[in-house]
Amino acid sequence: LSMCSKLCYAIGGAPNQVAISAASFFLQIYLLDIAHITPFHASLVLFIGKASGAVTDPIAGFFISKSRWTKIGRLMPWVLACTPFTMISYFFMWFLPPFVSGRVAWYVTFHCLFQALTTLFQVPYSALTMFLSTDQKDRDSATAYRMTMEVLGTLIGAALQGQIVASAHVSPHCTVNPSVNTTDSWHDTASIPDPSDPLSHQVIYMIAAGVIAGVYLLGIIVLFLGVKERDDPYALNSDRAIPFCKGLALTMKHGPYVKLTASFLLISTAVQLEQGNFVLFCTHAAGLRNHFQYLVVTILVSAALSVPFWQKFLQRFGKKCAACGISWMIPFAVMLVTIPNLILAYFVAFISGLSIAASLLLPWSMLPDVVDNFRLQNPHGKGHETIFYSSYVFFTKMSAGIGLGISAAGLEFAGYKPGICRQSDNVILTLKLFIGAVPAILILLGLFILLFYPITEESRKETKLALEELR
Repeated sequence: LSMCSKLCYAIGGAPNQVAISAASFFLQIYLLDIAHITPFHASLVLFIGKASGAVTDPIAGFFISKSRWTKIGRLMPWVLACTPFTMISYFFMWFLPPFVSGRVAWYVTFHCLFQALTTLFQVPYSALTMFLSTDQKDRDSATAYRMTMEVLGTLIGAALQGQIVASAHVSPHCTVNPSVNTTDSWHDTASIPDPSDPLSHQVIYMIAAGVIAGVYLLGIIVLFLGVKERDDPYALNSDRAIPFCKGLALTMKHGPYVKLTASFLLISTAVQLEQGNFVLFCTHAAGLRNHFQYLVVTILVSAALSVPFWQKFLQRFGKKCAACGISWMIPFAVMLVTIPNLILAYFVAFISGLSIAASLLLPWSMLPDVVDNFRLQNPHGKGHETIFYSSYVFFTKMSAGIGLGISAAGLEFAGYKPGICRQSDNVILTLKLFIGAVPAILILLGLFILLFYPITEESRKETKLALEELR
């Protein structure tokens, strides 16, 4: 693979991450403080949206596996077709409808559409890795390029959204007199303007949504012009596509895949909890209301810069060994929760970025190895790649949806009230748990499961030789 092809492939997936990043960091606080819906209803929006995206994964895998080869490939038409609809659904997800009674239904609808459409993009796009090259190093390198650009996309999304909408969460009342406890009279001291004002802060969110939706066009043009999809390099003319249900059953029985998925299911849930609650934590629990956008940028710059480091690390020491980097965020996140300090917050943001980069790169780098291992054990079937990728995304999205739903429901139970300068002690404690203790437990459990992942560097080389013989 040429560097140009790898770069074009990587750029193609960046817009999806730009949009997902903005939603991950800001959708919960937008629903609570701008749309003024209750934490319980916000939890419904977040969970149902993630669940709809998760349910779409196996459906997308089924239909994509049935697709026929076209002049531009089998996967590329799906990526091209869903992009314009993804842009529209993303924009309306941040639109504040003029009616109040059906507002929750509005956000559920467009969040579900957005999650489902990003799935229709992500499944064929990620499975495209298997059809760029037959060489493991080429695929690992393409994955590293992709992860670097996706982290940069995450950075761009959070930075764009953060810089554009920061003024919507900085109140002069809270800045001038932050120590006043307004919990008992929150209607009189709300820090968010009346949503009926056409020039109020929801317009800022719509501008940010329009800018990010436009980024999709650039990414899809670069992907289409710069990447050529190849047909299955290992399939014989006599090979038949594995039926989806049978392939799914075989996938769920494949030991390496089960262990990999279970491990990163827990780890990705931990990362989603960090992302979803970080802005709320900085705003309400750590006294960093005026710094959250810069802390988010610090996390993502650190993550983007460290992806090449992790790629070199896993090439030299192995992929399982590189997983230890995911645990680095645990002690520092606990320190930030117990000692909320501005300098410490930036240091924690930097370390968290290193860990997030490892958690993003490793599963997508290890999944092609699992697919190769499955191919070796099932040499006369084809079309199973989308089944692996769609079911993996299904489990990670479902776990993230459950985690975010529980998170928002926890804030409702703790008594979160939108638009006030100071939340109750129960809310602050809940936010600290969601930033410190809960992600730490999930990460440790995920790393423990990963210890039993059977594919080593030696077995990867043996699989590569065996597949070359087969080809």
